[in-house]
Amino acid sequence: MNTFARAGAITMGTAVIAAAAQINTATAADYPIRPLRIIVPFTAGGGTDILARMIGKQLSDAWGQQVVIDNRSGANGVIAAELAAKANPDGHTLLMVAIGHALNPLLQKKLPYDTERDFQPVSMTAMLPLLLAVHPSVKANSTKELIALARDSAKPMSYASGGVGSSQHLATELLNTMAKIKLIHVPYKGGAPGIVDLLAGQVQMMITSILSVTPHSRAGKLRALGIATAKRSPMLPEIPTIAEGGVPGYESIAWYGLVAPAGIPAPVLDKLAAEVIKGTKSKDMQDALIKQGAEPVGSGPKEFTAFIKAETAKYARVIRTAGIVAD
Repeated sequence: MNTFARAGAITMGTAVIAAAAQINTATAADYPIRPLRIIVPFTAGGGTDILARMIGKQLSDAWGQQVVIDNRSGANGVIAAELAAKANPDGHTLLMVAIGHALNPLLQKKLPYDTERDFQPVSMTAMLPLLLAVHPSVKANSTKELIALARDSAKPMSYASGGVGSSQHLATELLNTMAKIKLIHVPYKGGAPGIVDLLAGQVQMMITSILSVTPHSRAGKLRALGIATAKRSPMLPEIPTIAEGGVPGYESIAWYGLVAPAGIPAPVLDKLAAEVIKGTKSKDMQDALIKQGAEPVGSGPKEFTAFIKAETAKYARVIRTAGIVAD
């Protein structure tokens, strides 16, 4: 290539970069320019779907664009995540995620995407407190007494979960690891069947959604021993945390957030995150989340990225220690 051709190529390349920068800026100013799509990895009606619809309404009201909720269930969220990872990273396709988003790389040998490389976290929108509950036949009135009972019991105590790799499963295995006890895992196809058998006394305990357990504990059908969050829950302020009950530093939550395909322009990401955070902190959404048993969070992209990395590291140790393998 001669000097003039090389200079022309450099000039053209510079022009393309400048044009791209202008497009990104314009996109941020005009964004969104068409309807948005939020892909949800589960069927309609569940907690992730409900939260996605809340956020979708907030964005639609703020920007005057339709927000389409696209439910793509299956493979513990992998189908939806693969679809989102391959979408145009212009901010018009988003993915609603839960804790499984951080756990799938630890539980599944091969994924059709890289969780860290292919996604840009936008905002952690809400967390769902988990509650440790036992059947009334269990002779323990606190987490400390339960741990002592588990250590002294001739026959290992059993616990229910919503399946291998579920938040209930990993929360209890974290308790096993930190409290140095051994509880026997009984997995179910979802949290609801586990609650049914816990109520019947077929299993002895479960760490699950505070919303699922509270009505039964108030009716005396189950006994609530400890909240799995770092602080006591406003819903049950009289119930101490598991950390207070003898397992210092223990915390395990179910959480939800919004991510975008990697490569989303920074100005668009900032605009999107700011609106999601604004919606999360609005009184209407906070009231709606609390009714669902969730607590609003509304963190930014950097905070959410750091949180996902921390969750992945924490549960990698649990999965390795417990030898957990996905079904």
